[in-house]
This record gives sequence, C-alpha cells and structure tokens, in this order.
Amino acid sequence: MFAPVYLDHNATTPLHPEVLEAMLPYLREQYGNASSRHEYGRAARRAVDEARQQVAAATGAHATEVVFTSGGSESNNLFLKGAAASLRPGLLAVSAVEHPCIARPAEQLARQGWEVATLAVDGEGRVEQGAYAELLARRPALVSVMLANNETGVLQDVVALAQAARPTGAWFHSDAVQVLGKLELDFRALNGAGVHALSVSSHKIGGPKGAAALVLDKRVELQPLIAGGGQERNLRSGTENVPAIVGFGAACALAARNVKENRRRLADLRQQLEAGLHHQGARIFGAGAERLPNTSYFAFPGVDGETLVGYLDRAGFAVASGAACSSANPEPSRVLMAMGVAPELARGAVRVSLGATSTAAQIEEFLGVLKGTLERLTSLTAMAS
Repeated sequence: MFAPVYLDHNATTPLHPEVLEAMLPYLREQYGNASSRHEYGRAARRAVDEARQQVAAATGAHATEVVFTSGGSESNNLFLKGAAASLRPGLLAVSAVEHPCIARPAEQLARQGWEVATLAVDGEGRVEQGAYAELLARRPALVSVMLANNETGVLQDVVALAQAARPTGAWFHSDAVQVLGKLELDFRALNGAGVHALSVSSHKIGGPKGAAALVLDKRVELQPLIAGGGQERNLRSGTENVPAIVGFGAACALAARNVKENRRRLADLRQQLEAGLHHQGARIFGAGAERLPNTSYFAFPGVDGETLVGYLDRAGFAVASGAACSSANPEPSRVLMAMGVAPELARGAVRVSLGATSTAAQIEEFLGVLKGTLERLTSLTAMAS
C-alpha cells in the first residue's frame, strides 16, 4: 500500500498508540455518561477529571481553569463571543495574521455593534509595536493575538503585548493551538502577565480530533455558546465526549513529558530542511523572527504553490500550500499579504510542518524530490513560453 511521507503536522497529527490504548476502554465497556449518578457515570466522570488534570499540567494551569470544547475553533469562538456577550459593545483588537476562527467571529461581532481593529504586522509577521500602542490608547475591551502562527510558525511576544494591555482593563486571549507540545506552555506565568485565556487542541499533539480546551482565568465572565445541562462550569453544555477527552489528556501527558526533547529534535530537522531550501533558492517566510521549531513556510519565485504541492503529493510527500482550514480558498495567503509579501510570491507558498514521525532521512529524500520537481516545473514553464 502506498504510504506518503507525512510533512503536514500543523494540520493534524497521527494518533499516538498510547493515546489510542487509553481511549479504547471508553469506546467499549466504559460507555457511561459522565453526568450519570451510577457507577458507569462515576467512572466516566473520574476519567474526565483525570484528563482535565493532565491538560492543566501540560499548560501550566489549574484543573478548574480547563474548559473542554470540541476543537480550537470552538475554544476561540467561545472566548470572543462569550466575552462579547458579557460586555457592552466596544473595541475588539485582533492581529492581521489570526486564524479564520478568530478573524471570522470578529467580523460577526462587528455586525453586532462591536468596533473591530486589525493589528498590523511587520514583514516577519510580528505585531507592529507602534500600531499596538496606538490601539491601546483607544482602550480596547478585548484583544486576541495568537501565540504562534499556523502558517509561518512565527511567535508573538504575547507576554509583552499582554503586559502593555493590562492598564486598559482589556481581556486578553491567545490562540496557543500550534504551541502545545512544541514549546513549553505556562498559563500561570502568562496569566500573571495579563493573558486571561488560551486555546489548545488535542489533534495537534497526537490526540484525537473532537477534543480541545479553553484555559480560562475564572475571573473572566463568559456567556456560553451552547446552553443546556450546565456541563463545563455551565460554559459548554452537552454530554462530554469521554473517549476524546481521555485521549486529549493522554496526549497532553505525553507532550509534557517529551516537549524539551521534541523541541531540540524538531529544530535540528528544520535546520537541515532550510539549509537545503536555501541552497535551492527558496524564500523562507518569517525567517528573521523566532518561530516554532517544526515549521517552514517558503516559496520559489515563479512556481505556483498548489501545483508544487500536487507534484510532491504524487511523488509521495504530503505538504500544504497554506492552512488546512482554508485550503479551499484560491486567494494568496492572508497571512503573507499582511506581511507585505507580493501576491505572485505568496501564491507559491508551501508549508512543511514536522512532527513525531519525521526523520532526517525523510528530509533528505524530500529535498532530493523537490529539486527534481522544481527542475521539471521550470522546464515545463520554459516550453510553454
């Protein structure tokens, strides 16, 4: 059976075998509803409580600050819409490079009376300090700036941004979905700096799809998106997805145990990859900024990204031409456009995101196939002209 080399770990990750083993009892014999009072329900509740402790430990939070959701998109929506519903309409600030599950809820809130300000970024994708200072002078009620970008991997100095926002009284949220498992997360320290909430997700760290969390300062009042039986501190009603939550907890335990080793290993692999990319003439986006250790976002002048991804896929390498959640959009990357990248170069963008299954041998093979593919595409372009 054909098995391509998987180099798209920012989109999703393979389920870790230990995570599957932890989930299996709750897919079979331990099928109770965690809200039930009998032993089946109590067993499910104990499993959810243990997973909550595991997520809290991996994020440097207290278990009572962990609110389970179905995904990073729901966590982000819960914070923005839930906070907005608890406040009078005011100023909401989001960075220009946020994931669509922040940008689009912000657009919805704009139609409900909120003023939305988009924070400009520099050529590396970092929030511009001058623009941010001007924004804070307008005293926003809500601010959301992602900790790491899903396309470029560029890290924002969220601690400094949150500290600067504290005097305004704004509630500050950060999408940390891409950071969990790749870098250490410490919500206690972030919260001390002024970050009120973090979004994290299971399937980015070897866990199952369908489980995520909003790590939330309990002093922040949110209105729930889903009303009902009052689960998750009355912030997310509905019968808990116990198998997925158990898997999320197990994945967090693994991530916390291995994060330092994984960070070093992934950084070494990315260095190997980018040395080869530079040699072949690639432009690497965000290369001048601190980035996630596993992410390279690049383009070759005159080469279409979708075409290159298609050729690489047929050659056995699964990479991305942008964010998986918006891959149906034929327009140039909104992130790269915000960074001032020319549209013709932005259309060539390809993302390689490394993970637990990535090896140095795969990187070497990829670079070799990439070289041959680029030569082929260049030859076809020359013939067409």
